Amino acid sequence: MFSKACQYGIKASVYIASQSALGNRISLKDIAFEINSPEAFTAKILHQLAKQNILTSLKGPTGGFEIPKGMAETLKLTDIVAAIDGDSIYKGCALGFDSCDATQPCPMHDKFVDIRNNLRLMLENTSLYELANGIDEGLSFLKR
Repeated sequence: MFSKACQYGIKASVYIASQSALGNRISLKDIAFEINSPEAFTAKILHQLAKQNILTSLKGPTGGFEIPKGMAETLKLTDIVAAIDGDSIYKGCALGFDSCDATQPCPMHDKFVDIRNNLRLMLENTSLYELANGIDEGLSFLKR
């Protein structure tokens, strides 16, 4: 459903949010390890997220990535998805057609529209804070 970059971006953002809540700034190497992602690919994704002001990056010996205090509560999953994948997830055809709409629907169009709308609502209503909290409490995990 999400691109691999978006999956890693969500995982990284959740991990950074959970660590930022503890006052920690996290290195690229630690993030890549904790989300089981290639380091170079993770760097590219984090750079995209920093450009979109979803997280901040500081260089130097005490540098790393963080999400400013209080920002995890207002950041929604839709912000991360938009920064990495754009809005294509809300427009795509279930069967992969380039064009699929109510005037020329694929066989799954009517049912898939509801799924896409529910996905949008879930992403718009789920904060990074909420997901990071699940990690901190041991209720969910970022790596198997």
